[in-house]
Amino acid sequence: MSRAHEIQHRIVTTFQRRVANPLSTRMPGQVLIETTGRTSGLPRRTPVGGRRVGDSFWLVSEFGLKSQYVRNIQADPTVRVRLRGRWHTGTAHLLPDDDVRARLKELPRYNSTAVRAFGTQLLTVRVDLTD
Repeated sequence: MSRAHEIQHRIVTTFQRRVANPLSTRMPGQVLIETTGRTSGLPRRTPVGGRRVGDSFWLVSEFGLKSQYVRNIQADPTVRVRLRGRWHTGTAHLLPDDDVRARLKELPRYNSTAVRAFGTQLLTVRVDLTD
């Protein structure tokens, strides 16, 4: 990762962690992904943007393998996703070979625009929902 990308990553993630995420997780309509902390074992909730297609939920991580929730998925792919106020259990899959730019065109525009603008290591994530 270049120095400029590293600085961008630090600025964006600090803002997200301290301002945006605490506010977003309280909004009833916000989609959340809940992972299990790879070190703590505690539930970790992260606001995400994505779309349900059939029995799968698709999203794009803006920082790929540097994202804490993606690292948690690597350690334990069992997740929960909150859609329209209801929690769904599923198994997350990281898809590094997916065409991320094409995938973003299929996802909600507002979030996709932010991911494109701020992301440095885009990575597609598919959650196969079991309920």
